[in-house]
Amino acid sequence: MPSQIERFSVQGAPGSQGPYSQVVRAGEFLYISGQGPIDPSTNEFSFGDVRHETSLVLQNIQNILVGCGASMADVVKCSVFLAEASDFAAMNEVYASFFTSGVPARTTVQATLVEPGMKIEIDCVAYLPKSDASRGR
Repeated sequence: MPSQIERFSVQGAPGSQGPYSQVVRAGEFLYISGQGPIDPSTNEFSFGDVRHETSLVLQNIQNILVGCGASMADVVKCSVFLAEASDFAAMNEVYASFFTSGVPARTTVQATLVEPGMKIEIDCVAYLPKSDASRGR
Protein backbone atom coordinates (compact mmCIF):
# COMPACT_ATOMS: atom_id res chain seq x y z
CA MET A 1 0.00 0.00 0.00
CA PRO A 2 1.40 3.44 -0.92
CA SER A 3 2.26 5.79 1.94
CA GLN A 4 -0.32 8.42 2.89
CA ILE A 5 2.53 10.74 3.87
CA GLU A 6 4.32 12.90 1.33
CA ARG A 7 7.17 15.32 2.10
CA PHE A 8 8.19 18.07 -0.29
CA SER A 9 9.40 21.62 -0.85
CA VAL A 10 7.76 24.34 -2.90
CA GLN A 11 9.68 26.72 -5.12
CA GLY A 12 9.21 30.41 -4.34
CA ALA A 13 9.41 29.87 -0.59
CA PRO A 14 12.43 29.61 1.72
CA GLY A 15 14.14 26.24 1.76
CA SER A 16 14.48 24.26 4.96
CA GLN A 17 17.13 25.64 7.31
CA GLY A 18 17.65 22.27 9.01
CA PRO A 19 16.59 18.62 9.11
CA TYR A 20 12.86 19.12 8.54
CA SER A 21 10.41 19.17 5.65
CA GLN A 22 9.03 22.48 4.43
CA VAL A 23 5.61 20.87 4.08
CA VAL A 24 4.21 17.41 4.77
CA ARG A 25 0.98 16.10 3.31
CA ALA A 26 -0.66 13.48 5.52
CA GLY A 27 -3.93 12.32 4.05
CA GLU A 28 -5.97 15.43 3.38
CA PHE A 29 -3.94 17.74 5.59
CA LEU A 30 -0.91 19.92 4.84
CA TYR A 31 1.46 20.61 7.73
CA ILE A 32 3.65 23.64 7.05
CA SER A 33 6.76 23.89 9.20
CA GLY A 34 7.43 27.01 11.21
CA GLN A 35 8.31 29.91 8.97
CA GLY A 36 10.56 32.74 10.06
CA PRO A 37 11.21 36.07 8.33
CA ILE A 38 13.30 34.66 5.48
CA ASP A 39 13.48 36.32 2.07
CA PRO A 40 12.86 33.46 -0.39
CA SER A 41 14.97 35.11 -3.10
CA THR A 42 18.12 35.03 -0.92
CA ASN A 43 17.18 32.37 1.65
CA GLU A 44 18.49 34.85 4.26
CA PHE A 45 16.74 36.40 7.24
CA SER A 46 15.09 39.78 6.66
CA PHE A 47 14.70 41.32 10.09
CA GLY A 48 12.62 44.41 10.75
CA ASP A 49 9.70 45.43 12.88
CA VAL A 50 7.06 42.81 13.69
CA ARG A 51 4.78 44.07 10.91
CA HIS A 52 7.50 43.50 8.30
CA GLU A 53 8.38 40.08 9.69
CA THR A 54 4.74 38.96 10.02
CA SER A 55 4.00 40.00 6.45
CA LEU A 56 7.05 38.13 5.13
CA VAL A 57 6.26 35.01 7.17
CA LEU A 58 2.63 34.92 6.01
CA GLN A 59 3.62 35.61 2.39
CA ASN A 60 5.97 32.60 2.58
CA ILE A 61 3.16 30.47 4.03
CA GLN A 62 0.84 31.68 1.28
CA ASN A 63 3.43 30.79 -1.38
CA ILE A 64 3.81 27.29 0.07
CA LEU A 65 0.03 26.83 0.13
CA VAL A 66 -0.36 28.01 -3.46
CA GLY A 67 2.45 25.67 -4.52
CA CYS A 68 0.45 22.82 -2.98
CA GLY A 69 -2.80 23.85 -4.66
CA ALA A 70 -4.27 25.44 -1.54
CA SER A 71 -4.92 28.96 -0.26
CA MET A 72 -5.09 30.84 3.01
CA ALA A 73 -8.81 29.95 3.11
CA ASP A 74 -7.78 26.28 3.53
CA VAL A 75 -5.80 26.97 6.74
CA VAL A 76 -7.52 25.43 9.75
CA LYS A 77 -4.93 26.11 12.49
CA CYS A 78 -1.98 28.44 13.05
CA SER A 79 0.53 28.59 15.86
CA VAL A 80 2.14 31.99 16.28
CA PHE A 81 5.31 32.41 18.32
CA LEU A 82 6.25 35.96 19.29
CA ALA A 83 9.55 37.00 20.85
CA GLU A 84 7.73 39.85 22.62
CA ALA A 85 4.11 39.72 23.79
CA SER A 86 3.97 43.48 23.33
CA ASP A 87 4.06 42.87 19.54
CA PHE A 88 0.70 41.08 19.63
CA ALA A 89 -1.48 43.97 18.37
CA ALA A 90 0.83 44.82 15.45
CA MET A 91 1.15 41.14 14.48
CA ASN A 92 -2.62 40.68 14.73
CA GLU A 93 -3.25 43.61 12.39
CA VAL A 94 -1.05 42.13 9.64
CA TYR A 95 -2.30 38.59 10.33
CA ALA A 96 -5.93 39.68 9.81
CA SER A 97 -5.08 41.11 6.38
CA PHE A 98 -3.99 37.65 5.15
CA PHE A 99 -7.15 35.83 6.28
CA THR A 100 -9.95 37.65 4.49
CA SER A 101 -12.37 34.74 3.95
CA GLY A 102 -12.49 33.34 7.45
CA VAL A 103 -9.91 32.93 10.15
CA PRO A 104 -8.36 29.66 11.33
CA ALA A 105 -8.09 28.47 14.90
CA ARG A 106 -4.95 29.95 16.43
CA THR A 107 -2.61 29.75 19.36
CA THR A 108 -0.30 32.68 20.09
CA VAL A 109 2.46 32.47 22.67
CA GLN A 110 5.51 34.42 23.69
CA ALA A 111 8.58 32.28 23.13
CA THR A 112 12.33 32.42 22.89
CA LEU A 113 12.94 32.01 19.18
CA VAL A 114 15.86 30.00 17.89
CA GLU A 115 17.40 32.79 15.77
CA PRO A 116 18.48 35.93 17.64
CA GLY A 117 16.73 38.94 16.14
CA MET A 118 13.62 37.04 15.01
CA LYS A 119 10.39 38.57 16.23
CA ILE A 120 7.96 35.91 14.94
CA GLU A 121 7.57 32.35 13.68
CA ILE A 122 4.34 30.80 12.41
CA ASP A 123 3.41 27.24 11.48
CA CYS A 124 0.07 26.04 10.20
CA VAL A 125 -2.15 23.16 9.16
CA ALA A 126 -4.36 23.34 6.07
CA TYR A 127 -7.10 21.01 4.84
CA LEU A 128 -6.90 20.02 1.19
CA PRO A 129 -8.93 17.00 0.08
CA LYS A 130 -7.14 14.82 -2.48
CA SER A 131 -9.82 15.70 -5.02
CA ASP A 132 -8.81 19.36 -4.68
CA ALA A 133 -5.07 18.72 -5.00
CA SER A 134 -5.26 19.19 -8.76
CA ARG A 135 -5.62 22.95 -8.12
CA GLY A 136 -1.82 23.23 -8.03
CA ARG A 137 1.43 21.44 -7.26
